[in-house]
Amino acid sequence: MINKRYFRNAVFLACSAMALACVNSTIATDTDSAGTTPGTSTGTSGQSQSQQGDWAAIERLEGEAKALATTTGCAASGECRAAPVGSRACGGPRYYLPYCAKSADSAALYQKLDQVAAAERAYNAKYEIVSTCEFRMPPAVGVSGGACAEQ
Repeated sequence: MINKRYFRNAVFLACSAMALACVNSTIATDTDSAGTTPGTSTGTSGQSQSQQGDWAAIERLEGEAKALATTTGCAASGECRAAPVGSRACGGPRYYLPYCAKSADSAALYQKLDQVAAAERAYNAKYEIVSTCEFRMPPAVGVSGGACAEQ
């Protein structure tokens, strides 16, 4: 007769091993408080070059958007804005980018940010990325040290 405790422990260990295998092979995380991003930490040591290359392309687009997000030129906090960046797998932006609406080309910035979000949505679908589903609100922004920044 099989010991019930032994059987229960064996089942628990088997389920844990299967869950860990799934997590290591498919999950990437959004940028979080530790600065983790989908392209840099998937929990696997053998991340494909294609996936790294695809994430690098998103980062290049994001860099172009950041270059368009001029933060100087605003005299009052009411002239500062926060633009959504990226597209998390569960929806919504990864973070918000402060900019000065008075001096930045808002149309060009949002056009570039739309490209970033579209590329990230495609990346998330292609690599079956998952994320947490909390709603991320835009931060309060204002003038600090002569530039728009998160408050």
